[in-house]
Amino acid sequence: VKKTNKKMLRIEDLSFWEKSVYFEKIDFLIVGSGIVGMSAALFLRKKYTDANIVIIERGYLPTGASSKNAGFTCFGSPTELYDDLKNMQENEVWETFSNRYNGLKCLFELIPQKAINYVSCKSWDLIESGVKNEIDADFIRYINIKAKEITGIDKVYFEDQNAANRFGFDNIQTSYCNHLEGAINTGMLIQAMHKKTIEANIRVVFGVEALSMNSNLGGVELQTNQGLIKAANCIIATNGFANQWIEDDIQPARAQVLVTNEIENLKVNGTFHYQKGYYYFRNIGNRILLGGGRNLDFKGETTESFDTTPKIQQKLEELMRSTIIPNQNFKIEYSWSGIMGVGDTKSPILKMLNKNTAIGVRLGGMGVALGSQVGKSLANYF
Repeated sequence: VKKTNKKMLRIEDLSFWEKSVYFEKIDFLIVGSGIVGMSAALFLRKKYTDANIVIIERGYLPTGASSKNAGFTCFGSPTELYDDLKNMQENEVWETFSNRYNGLKCLFELIPQKAINYVSCKSWDLIESGVKNEIDADFIRYINIKAKEITGIDKVYFEDQNAANRFGFDNIQTSYCNHLEGAINTGMLIQAMHKKTIEANIRVVFGVEALSMNSNLGGVELQTNQGLIKAANCIIATNGFANQWIEDDIQPARAQVLVTNEIENLKVNGTFHYQKGYYYFRNIGNRILLGGGRNLDFKGETTESFDTTPKIQQKLEELMRSTIIPNQNFKIEYSWSGIMGVGDTKSPILKMLNKNTAIGVRLGGMGVALGSQVGKSLANYF
């Protein structure tokens, strides 16, 4: 292969036309083109119809989790709620629930459901055989009362003892259904949001990585791998990659995912949580998407690396064989990982870093549910 010594075209080397349209007199510069970043840009456009808004993204697609997640429109499963209520204040648990539920409403106000192939397919929280089931009828009654206070809907949760047989699962003793949850096409979501930003006269520039920032009374100077960008205001929306900007309770958390080939006569239809949500799966047509396993190696999965690991990939395949599609042949046709931002609490970090810069990160693996609302909150800082 012939090597070339082509010089990278940096910002200072651009033409008058390129500089004047993309990199001069920027009112709002947004770092990160995921759900949060594009939502923030769109809500800023609603407030400031003539503002010059520019989004920069280090990758050729959104780099974190926005284009890599499972596409669940979830906001709270019984086992997660049970666990959270043991470890968090009650009001904090239900505030998190409310933020997720209302965040999904915010997303659907921004992007029509049909544009992202939304399916109200319900979700099931699966209880594996051989373990003590901590969820009882009293707890379901309690969370239904609290859920109704937030959603206005009766009996969000109910026990479904026949789900395992109906969907063909093995080693499942019972399950709990949330009839308000569903699924979207993650790729279509990012595409729809990108299309809407362009139509709103918001510029998106890929391949530009933010390295450092200096803020002063005149605005923000952002040093990037392509050169210096100046703006009056800045929003940081890099979620799991936020450690370069803040010293706070946030760590990157890798989530590994795989997708099978198309499986004939597949019974699985919906979204499913397993082992308190550490594993999650759904059907995509006649394929199975399965992700999770971070609990097998919390230390190793606290990383910004997009690698997949044999330990977790093998566990995902084993779960597929033993529980999800037992006695069926399958092949793994896709595998990947995404980087989430997590911390000791489940609420996002939302604050001003300085007079000109806001940050919205730590979505805790709930970017689909929280991302648009976080973006709206960021826009409201200005």
